[in-house]
Amino acid sequence: MTTTPRRIVFLGTHGQYNIGDELLLETFLTQLGAQHHYVVNSYDPEYTRTQLKGRFTVDVIDTARDRLKLLRELLHCDLLVFGGGSIVKELYASTGRNRYSTLLMILAIVTFAHRIARKPIAMLNIGVGPLRTPRGLRLARMILSQVDELTVRDERSASTCLSVGVEPILATDAVFSLDRVALLGAGDRTPGEPAPPVHSAAAATRPVRIALNLNFDIENPSNWERFLTDLARVLEQVHADHPIELHSLPMQIGFKEHDDAEVLNAFAARIPSIPFVRSPLASHVDAAETIARCDIIVSERLHAIVMASILGVPAFVLAYDVKVKELATMLKLEPWTVDINEPFAVDKVAASLNDLIERRAIVSAQLGSRSIELHAEAQMNFAAVRDWIAMSA
Repeated sequence: MTTTPRRIVFLGTHGQYNIGDELLLETFLTQLGAQHHYVVNSYDPEYTRTQLKGRFTVDVIDTARDRLKLLRELLHCDLLVFGGGSIVKELYASTGRNRYSTLLMILAIVTFAHRIARKPIAMLNIGVGPLRTPRGLRLARMILSQVDELTVRDERSASTCLSVGVEPILATDAVFSLDRVALLGAGDRTPGEPAPPVHSAAAATRPVRIALNLNFDIENPSNWERFLTDLARVLEQVHADHPIELHSLPMQIGFKEHDDAEVLNAFAARIPSIPFVRSPLASHVDAAETIARCDIIVSERLHAIVMASILGVPAFVLAYDVKVKELATMLKLEPWTVDINEPFAVDKVAASLNDLIERRAIVSAQLGSRSIELHAEAQMNFAAVRDWIAMSA
């Protein structure tokens, strides 16, 4: 269906130098269509303008300073879209913010768009939760009941919506709509050409390369220090069995205290006997290239795991919250998942990581098949959304 160009206010977590969030932004604008005029929010408007320059028609508004401008844009746009991310949630204590601040902000925007501006509202491929309190559930109900098109990225989000009386469409994470070429760039291959083998014979003669990502903002911050201590012990045990080489994979550099790069650099000092390779990451292509060079990843961040699965690189999942647990289940990675909010048995986790290293070729093939299925689902999700946009406004 051909879509008449629309003026779309597109809201998300942009300009925080989070590679996963910036990749979501690019994915959504590409999939919704370059013919539209977008109004995008950002905590660093110039950064976002540079990121999107020459590919999309975009006005960028400052998330923190341009709230009156946002209201004016809502009055004059054709529709409001929230794209991806865990947006209907209570915040963890580790963020240092009021647990309801995100819910209250989104409720204000949605209510204004629905009741005053009278615009169609879509929340696409979002995560819903955690919602641990009665107040959080009430706020979520007030938000979701005003949304015209609601798709969620996992079963837990869908069941949470149903628990507050709202029926969503079950989709998947938007980034699964991409393929290897989109993540890495075409390089010397043409679209459709098979990807090179992830594991070659040469890999047997070098240390096992592990891309490592850590994210400070876990559900239970009181377990953070113990987790780091025990993870260092796990990696030391694995290194004794399979010499390993760690490759830093910071998915967020800057914007907040204890960003991924800072946490990873500090962690490297805990394991001086293990080679630790640092590479500056400025974009999702940099992150994808780092992942593709490695044999496995060990990661907290959801979109690092999503990118790895698309690239056929097995992930050992450090489950810091429900969205990452749900992704591990979706990718059938439960045997290689550990909840880092609670103490764990170092020997058991080391054995599990060793198992993934030894079985990585098999797991890579399984991930490849599953990612193809999820890619097809994501493409169908976006086709339905494009039809909805064509009929809206």
